[in-house]
Amino acid sequence: MTQTPRRVTRALLSVSDKTGLIDFARALAGHGVELVSTGGTAKAIAAAGLPVKDVSELTGFPEMMDGRVKTLHPKVHGGLLAIRDNDEHKQAMAAHGIPQIDLLVVNLYPFEATVDKGAGYEDCIENIDIGGPAMIRAAAKNHDDVAVVVEANDYQAVLDELTANKGATTLTLRKRLAAKAYARTAAYDAAISNWFALQLELEAPDFRAIGGRLIQSLRYGENPHQTAAFYATPEKRPGVATARQVQGKELSYNNINDTDAAYEAVGEFDAKRTAACVIVKHANPCGVAEGSSLLDAYHKALACDSVSAFGGIVALNRTLDAEAARAITEIFTEVIIAPDATDEAIAIVAAKKNLRLLLAGSLPDPRANGLTYKTVAGGLLVQSRDNAVVDDMALKVVTKRQPTEAELRDLKFAFRVGKHVKSNTIIYAKDLATVGIGAGQMSRVDSARIAARKAQDAAEAMKLAAPMTKGSVVASDAFFPFADGMLACIEAGATAVIQPGGSVRDDEVIKAADDAGIAMVFTGTRHFRH
Repeated sequence: MTQTPRRVTRALLSVSDKTGLIDFARALAGHGVELVSTGGTAKAIAAAGLPVKDVSELTGFPEMMDGRVKTLHPKVHGGLLAIRDNDEHKQAMAAHGIPQIDLLVVNLYPFEATVDKGAGYEDCIENIDIGGPAMIRAAAKNHDDVAVVVEANDYQAVLDELTANKGATTLTLRKRLAAKAYARTAAYDAAISNWFALQLELEAPDFRAIGGRLIQSLRYGENPHQTAAFYATPEKRPGVATARQVQGKELSYNNINDTDAAYEAVGEFDAKRTAACVIVKHANPCGVAEGSSLLDAYHKALACDSVSAFGGIVALNRTLDAEAARAITEIFTEVIIAPDATDEAIAIVAAKKNLRLLLAGSLPDPRANGLTYKTVAGGLLVQSRDNAVVDDMALKVVTKRQPTEAELRDLKFAFRVGKHVKSNTIIYAKDLATVGIGAGQMSRVDSARIAARKAQDAAEAMKLAAPMTKGSVVASDAFFPFADGMLACIEAGATAVIQPGGSVRDDEVIKAADDAGIAMVFTGTRHFRH
């Protein structure tokens, strides 16, 4: 491997995205580089008045089969793969009239964009690039001699090196470009393979690839001694990855994780039906409420646990207005995320220069299909998104007492919230607001008691005569294995319970509910979240 800069005498350009192409081609020509190109790229360069050789002149073969075959030829791949200091390679090039190609510029057919716009099967297939990835991989393999560029963002780096090194590129740059090239083709193939799995309804394909594009490098991960970065996947789900940051400090790893949890939770609430607010701390909701306005919903959510809300994430399901913005900025908040914001609200938030304001454009669909990923040592767990929605469930009253209309409304609300709280989960709710949340405990009884204790603390802070769990309803993300957890909820003041059911001791739990005179509803659906 040589450290000697490699002079660029010939460049092959074949790009789908022509952003910056003409300026780059013009600069290359200024360095005495011969331009070789294909199809629409060659036409664009020629139309700009620059000399360009069509790849068919180099190969001696015309483009054929609707452009599917144009660069898959020994004179292209030989020019990319030939080792310049290898005598046998040089002799083969001379014997077969293979010109060396020192710079390859390729960005791929827009497969991901074609899928995003909902194109049909055949259109997606036609936008799978074959020649492009083959050339990219060849050039990247031979990075000792060839520079490969896969996106316009790197045009200037190449030009800077040509200027600094009398028309040559350094090995350092070629290595960096090669690494990026392989990552790009890997992400491209991942998008294609996952699309195929979806088309074929393969729940567990033999190979699962994940690809992403860097959104930003992060200062550190969950802790300062950990490195981290944020990547966008091909899935265009409204949320933190697609949101526009209007203002505030750079998002941290924990900000991104918590904001995603908050926005996914608030997406459960149809903005046409109600205003809703979710406040999250350490990836768990600490307050959730529906209201007549965002301001009303925020105040109700905050009342659940105003202590935990300090330094939290606030997610809203409607356009942030001035009234809600004023209230939210009264306490220290890390991030506000909403579909949109009024100009007045943006101006109010701007007074808190470190507060991040993210506008996502729309809400995530809680019913949408999709995949979630989690790493384990030496492996990757992949599952379909939990897209079960309580409104779609066949609820079954299993007790002698039926829930009242108000209780049933709050039961559905509580179960909707419980889907987004770490297991074991207990949610007390009243008047479409959480009044106590118990999250992530090893025992469901402990979650019930912690949630009740939180409600007592909130009552003391608001100088209420009794905790708001009195007369509340309660939701459990999974069945009660014994009656003790439910009895703890009843002791806290709950009058109705919603849970999946399915325990071998369901009869025992139902009897305890009947003995206490409370209503119980089974959903048949569990919402574990780990």
